[in-house]
Amino acid sequence: MDRTHIKRDASGYAEALSCEAEGLDCLAKALAEAGVTGIGVPEVYRVDETELEMTAIQASSGSERGQRILGDGLARLHELRQAQFGWGRDNFIGLSPQPNRWCQSWGEFFVRDRLGYQVSRIRNPGVRSRFEAMLAQQGDAVARWLDRHCAHPSLLHGDLWSGNVLFDGDQPWLIDPAIYCGDREADLAMTEMFGGFGRAFYQAYDRRYPRTPVYERKRDLYNLYHYLNHYNLFGGGYLGGCERGFDAVAAIGGSAG
Repeated sequence: MDRTHIKRDASGYAEALSCEAEGLDCLAKALAEAGVTGIGVPEVYRVDETELEMTAIQASSGSERGQRILGDGLARLHELRQAQFGWGRDNFIGLSPQPNRWCQSWGEFFVRDRLGYQVSRIRNPGVRSRFEAMLAQQGDAVARWLDRHCAHPSLLHGDLWSGNVLFDGDQPWLIDPAIYCGDREADLAMTEMFGGFGRAFYQAYDRRYPRTPVYERKRDLYNLYHYLNHYNLFGGGYLGGCERGFDAVAAIGGSAG
């Protein structure tokens, strides 16, 4: 392992790297509190508006044992009960701002501050108005349904796709977080969005902290946030994922309403 890695800001936002550094620090402390020793988080040595200096990771292909360590450790992290939903400062998800606040209702926070914010950023007026109308019609019912199916706030990585987990031998490392407190199954949903997490990961997670019976109904709803973000950043190739997510909004809202 090299001593350090220097990441340079690509977002154009002055606070992006300091928010990433805060996220890494919070993840490391929470994993330690949960008694997780097998998952690494890069240590931050220096951060300013242009550079983040941190532990360098000599990445290799992940092993089945590494997937088990990751699944069990993430479940232990999610078991820690946080005080509220949301976060105390705005941060970033990838190249996009991620507004935050503290909230007692998970459903309200997710519908308003995750889905609603991303919909407000859509540049195509026809698509934006259609999605706004769907949230206006079904959002309150979806929020109530989510509140019924979320046991407690958990600290989330927030951007947990396979590219944000590196393996050094059997040790997984978490990088590039977009932390906030929310339903643990939002993290799990994103692990399925682009693949890369093996069966051993899910088996280890479920042995420690089984997913809820409604996880599959939540999955497209939670990944709608990420598809909207990708649509806003990269264009129409992600519109189909947004449409599937709004099908989930309609289905959950209709059944809950």
